[in-house]
Amino acid sequence: MRTENQVKSKMNELLMQKKMLLSRIESAEPDSPVHASLSAQLLRIEDMLTMLEWVLDEPTGSYHM
Repeated sequence: MRTENQVKSKMNELLMQKKMLLSRIESAEPDSPVHASLSAQLLRIEDMLTMLEWVLDEPTGSYHM
């Protein structure tokens, strides 16, 4: 299990990658394979960020009522 600081550090790393990808997407030609690849990478990073946010803000309670 990772510590809270490790999770936050990974989140910061992913946020920096996201910013870099966004600028590369802006400069890529729309509807090009490069643009599509960068967009797919961006989706994966956003998914990872969402999972890490969930780890930090773990829900309480039960899923089964």
